[in-house]
Amino acid sequence: MSDVVSTGALAPVVVETCSDAAAWDTYVQQQPDASGYHLWGWKAIFEGVFGHRTNYLAARRDDRFVGVLPLVLFESAIFGRFVVSLPFVNYGGVVADDDAAAAALVARAGEITRDHRASHLELRHDRRRFPHLAPKEHKVAMTLALPADADTLWNALDRKVRNQVRKAEKSELVASTAGREGLGEFYAVFARNMRDLGTPVYTPALFDAVLATFPDRARLIIVRLGTTPVAAGLTWRWRERTEVPWASSLREHNALSPNNLLYWTILKEAIAAGSTTLDFGRSTPNEGTFHFKKQWGAGPVPLCWEYDVAQGALPDQSPKNPKFRLAIQAWQKLPVPVANVLGPRIVRSIP
Repeated sequence: MSDVVSTGALAPVVVETCSDAAAWDTYVQQQPDASGYHLWGWKAIFEGVFGHRTNYLAARRDDRFVGVLPLVLFESAIFGRFVVSLPFVNYGGVVADDDAAAAALVARAGEITRDHRASHLELRHDRRRFPHLAPKEHKVAMTLALPADADTLWNALDRKVRNQVRKAEKSELVASTAGREGLGEFYAVFARNMRDLGTPVYTPALFDAVLATFPDRARLIIVRLGTTPVAAGLTWRWRERTEVPWASSLREHNALSPNNLLYWTILKEAIAAGSTTLDFGRSTPNEGTFHFKKQWGAGPVPLCWEYDVAQGALPDQSPKNPKFRLAIQAWQKLPVPVANVLGPRIVRSIP
């Protein structure tokens, strides 16, 4: 099915489901507003790892791409039906040449949401795009402009941060980078930390798929005490920007400052790769991770998630929702092996 929207003097915009991966990626790579998560490779991850249906919409004018909107369709016994662009990651939504193409994509996405009998459509934008949609501006991205060399950055860091990095090094913590071969160590830290937070953990297949699909963009950073991994992160590089979508450390080793060595290594690796910005990932203003990232010199960039809501209030699927407090407390008491089995079955429905 496709929609045609009149654009006056311009040719009509035609919106349809895309099946041409090469044409899709060519368009995404040419668009300054596109994120790396718009790349076609993520489609197979959403489908293969999580088992969700997708609908990747392309807007065309005279057979030329003028916009894209990747959609992931959820059907959950816990949260019901809804549509997200894009889940599990920090950025998604509409990429388009002009307002007419953008409007056509949103209109078609709304139709798909209603056809899916979904409660809402969620578009994860980095700014307000569509005044007729309901906004939620509860998160920020924490970003830091990077100099050309690590020494310059080191000298610009707060003295307390430098001391914590030195403390980690004096405690004989060692950091290194890895690809898929480091997945076991990364996941041991990540899964344990998620359990401690009371949050269901992703399947290791997610990270394996990201590393396998994007070997030139995704890397692991692992901090070890001897042979034991105590902190780890996955970095994602897109153009001149390095992002940290997933990172964790073990609480019992906090006194050794492994998280500080982790992020200092990430910063050095980003500079070496030619990145001019480090995106520390999204945070809730004035919470713990926000202040941790701020101490590195990162500043908040407001994010705007926009919603087409079929009925009721805006969705709240975050761990801060009081409805989930008892579930979080119970989850924190689970043995890690049990949490690792149950978590992926639940978190696949939490975008």
